[in-house]
Amino acid sequence: MAKMKSEFMLAITQLAAEKNLPREVVLEAVEAGLASAFRKNNFAANQTISVRINPNTGEVTVYAEKTVVETVTDPRRELSLDAAKRTKKGIKLGDAIEVEATPKDAGRIAAQTAKQVVLQRLREAERELVFEEFSELESEIITGIVQRIEPRQIILDLGKTEGILANPEQVRTEHYRVGQRLKVYLMEVHRTNRGPQVLVSRTHRNLLRRLLELEVPEIHSGAVELKSIAREAGYRSKIAVEARQSGVDPVGSCVGLRGIRIQNIVSELNGEKIDIMEWHPDPATFIANALSPAQVVSVEVAEEEKTATVVVPDRQLSLAIGKEGQNARLAAKLTGWRIDIKSVSAAEAEKAALAERASVEIALEEAITEEPLQVELAEPVTQAPQIEEYVELLAPGGEEEGLPIEEVTPIEEALVEIAEPAPQLRFAEEIFPARVAKPDKKAKKGKGKKEGEEEVSRPKKVRQIQEAYIKDEYDELEEMVK
Repeated sequence: MAKMKSEFMLAITQLAAEKNLPREVVLEAVEAGLASAFRKNNFAANQTISVRINPNTGEVTVYAEKTVVETVTDPRRELSLDAAKRTKKGIKLGDAIEVEATPKDAGRIAAQTAKQVVLQRLREAERELVFEEFSELESEIITGIVQRIEPRQIILDLGKTEGILANPEQVRTEHYRVGQRLKVYLMEVHRTNRGPQVLVSRTHRNLLRRLLELEVPEIHSGAVELKSIAREAGYRSKIAVEARQSGVDPVGSCVGLRGIRIQNIVSELNGEKIDIMEWHPDPATFIANALSPAQVVSVEVAEEEKTATVVVPDRQLSLAIGKEGQNARLAAKLTGWRIDIKSVSAAEAEKAALAERASVEIALEEAITEEPLQVELAEPVTQAPQIEEYVELLAPGGEEEGLPIEEVTPIEEALVEIAEPAPQLRFAEEIFPARVAKPDKKAKKGKGKKEGEEEVSRPKKVRQIQEAYIKDEYDELEEMVK
């Protein structure tokens, strides 16, 4: 019997090592399985029983809960008061007491039930352990192997469980293959009926942060701080760093000797371009640094609207904007400001237009506020009905038409001039006559015209008529202009 107990404990120890679970967890699972097996054949339905295994000897003891009564009617559920007092002193009628009731055997079916319960409890314990382990790794980098590629996701083997790399979290420029080893960013861990669900990403910007912390000791120690990161996965990223310790070059620390540190990160990200610039507390300087490699002439910021207007040389405009606006978009994400980029020529033209508009507004304001002028009209204004109405409004006290208008302002004088009817222009087709049809060359000379046929003059005669007509019209236009 002692040998069987020792073999039993040895089996529990091996099972705990195989499942990578604590020995206490395995013992609890076995106890729950044995309780389920014994309850099925040896105890009443819904009766509370418990199984305890001695961790040193492996001895199994079963306890059943019974109610203390004066007269026992169901021995499986009830216990007499005298027997209860022998087990525990101070017991009273109606109290519940645990009594040892270890059966001799459980039977084959009960053993199968116990096995199923033990396996189920072990699976649950293993899932809970995996969930806790990966929950501690959230927001960290883990390594996985591509296990299978599905239409909407890629399944990674993470050792104890599987990771899901969904389509939105995959880099468009990367091509994955089965067996490929990848470093991924662990975003979330969820509990499901099938175990923990681990969601990972290759596009998250914190993946770049964790890679920098691994490659750059100054960032890991805190001598250099990552202020902000803007990333378009697979194409380009921008990083702003600041030195927290005097004498440390933040950009040089990230780049490394001959660029070895940043090259390792670029290789891990499959050639993604990375721009590193120094963070500055002044927004204008920081925005100018964020637009590198483009040169910046000036930066004007509006604190309330959180907008910035950047002026760059004409030849640097396309470089500042970037391909499909990528450089400007990443700079805006990095700084948190809305950035408007203009060339020097466009900015100067805009300033000139604003200056001209301002001068016009000033002149108009001066004209409006100027003292009224004394203006006398030599002739009555009777050119158009609109002008007559306007004159009546300006001089309501006039007794007869054509009296001088007193106190006419420059704006009113300008309105009178604008209201004068302009000379009407005639279109070309109204001034010049239509072309006369050329005579038919095939027509025979000397023959008269047929009935219904239009008369055609000779070309010389036509030119004379046109010249005379044009001269008359020109004289009329000249008189109108005078």
